Amino acid sequence: MQKRHYYILLLFMSAALAVTGFFSLHLGTVPVPVSATLSGFLPDAQNSFSGAELETFKTVVMQIRLPRLLAAVLCGAALAVSGVTYQSMFLNPLVSPDLLGVLAGSAFGASLGLLFGKSLLTAHLFAFIAGIIAVGFAVFLARLFPGNRLIMLIMGGVISSSLFTSLLSVVKFVADPHNELPAIVHWLMGGFSSVTMSAVSAAAPFLIIGITVLNAMSSYLNILSMGEEEAATLGIKVSTVRNLMIAVTTMICSITVALGGMVGWVGLMIPHITRMITGPDNRQVLPAATLIGALYLLVTDIFCRAAFSTELPIGIMTSLMGVPFFIFVLSRTSGRWN
Repeated sequence: MQKRHYYILLLFMSAALAVTGFFSLHLGTVPVPVSATLSGFLPDAQNSFSGAELETFKTVVMQIRLPRLLAAVLCGAALAVSGVTYQSMFLNPLVSPDLLGVLAGSAFGASLGLLFGKSLLTAHLFAFIAGIIAVGFAVFLARLFPGNRLIMLIMGGVISSSLFTSLLSVVKFVADPHNELPAIVHWLMGGFSSVTMSAVSAAAPFLIIGITVLNAMSSYLNILSMGEEEAATLGIKVSTVRNLMIAVTTMICSITVALGGMVGWVGLMIPHITRMITGPDNRQVLPAATLIGALYLLVTDIFCRAAFSTELPIGIMTSLMGVPFFIFVLSRTSGRWN
């Protein structure tokens, strides 16, 4: 894509994200008038809201909708950037951020936290730690046996995902079916309804740093996508760069699970959508995917909480939207696999 058109795209996506974010604060079971937010929730001569109504509007916007807005934007951007990174690094367009087991590990950790800690804070902490352990186990297995490093990493990820998925099943089996199991199942379906501003404030710096680092390494991704031998001949320390990217993606993906539970398909869909628009150059794909992923998950979250009488878990909606998209991708690429 030409630079001029690319910058117009980024500007358009930024504006769309800002406008969508503003209106998302006003949509939901409790409609908040735009005039209330524009007046700063203070009594104004142009509106007829009472002090109690303005206080209610302020509570809904600042304590409920703003945290989930920020969480959706950050998680969407993080998952999209992670998907671009993994697809380029592993030379596979069908790779998603859960390749090395981070989502399975984080889901197990969150369920373990809900089972024993019985609090969201414990679930957040356990999800983050278990996600890192799961990827660490996959990398350990890849280094334990000789062979092609990329293939061994993928096989290690398959083993790690299977292990932590099995452990998650054990936790669900021993959980109390009346109290603990419903909470675990609801968590696994994904959603930002329970996100607090304190949780977002704690996670945001790490997510922003991780997204920025991966965007800054876009040139390295272009080189890695050429293959290990070509990258090595260009003076790139392949193992060091790859390990750094794995560490950063693991950190931000585990945080997304800690914030919003299991939200699938974002890291697989958004990179494809972005490449259809910008082309294959990761220097253009990563910044665009950051904005498109953030906008996509924000719009999906708005739909899940505003389109139905009861809120639909966002993980269900992303899966429902991901399946037809994946069929579309298969229809375009199946001939290239022969």
